[in-house]
Amino acid sequence: MKAIAVKPGIPNTIHLAELPAPTVDEIPNGRGVLVRVLRVGVDGTDKEINAAEYGQAPPGYNFLIIGHESFGQVEAVGPNVNEVKPGDYVVATVRRPGSSIYDLIGTNDMTTDDTYFERGINLRHGYMGEYYVDDAEFIVKIPQGLKQVGVLLEPTTVVEKGIAQAYEIQRRLRVWRPKRAAVMGAGTIGLLATLALRLRGLQVTTFGLTEKPYLNSDLIEAIGATYQSTKEMGRLTSSLRQPGSLRLFSRACRHLARMVYWFFPA
Repeated sequence: MKAIAVKPGIPNTIHLAELPAPTVDEIPNGRGVLVRVLRVGVDGTDKEINAAEYGQAPPGYNFLIIGHESFGQVEAVGPNVNEVKPGDYVVATVRRPGSSIYDLIGTNDMTTDDTYFERGINLRHGYMGEYYVDDAEFIVKIPQGLKQVGVLLEPTTVVEKGIAQAYEIQRRLRVWRPKRAAVMGAGTIGLLATLALRLRGLQVTTFGLTEKPYLNSDLIEAIGATYQSTKEMGRLTSSLRQPGSLRLFSRACRHLARMVYWFFPA
């Protein structure tokens, strides 16, 4: 099987790797699902891994197959799998359980372990190969009608988890009824966050570095949100030389610092 991989710790080592095709028998208890990969998203995480900023190879390998935004079709299943069947479209989750209490109760993304396991990112091979196999527990069935956008499920979960946590944190106050939201960044995650917040009925302003009009600003305004380029906002000027969203976030923090009261209990 061919796959796209990097050698973690060594910058710019992306290459085509050859390794045996996986089989359902690799997963214990007859719970294996073999998936033929149809699409894989590429994002900043993959760029940073190829730049050797983080990421480790799985035990026994000197390379890491990248790709964590997946979409594929089931080829075969183990005898104890009833959640999906051959022919189904599926997406696989990314984080795998560790040993913390959060991992043990099924909330792997909230792990407190120093060592974490993520397919295509750290200590587990990703999905940028011809096939992958995994336990049915980590496989999500995608309706036929969503197959064109199924590869966006993973970044959408990032957005939804962030919004859900914000609401959970504020819910304890009992009086929090948000009407407006600001989204910092207008890339893929920013677009999805803008859409999710608009679907909740909020007035949304999305901030980006690029001056409009361009495709992303058009998409944002087409769903009833407001796009604002920080280059047009004098109060957010900054000389920080940082890439993309980090520079934008730094500008936002400087601006918000003028509007926040700090309270230090005696």
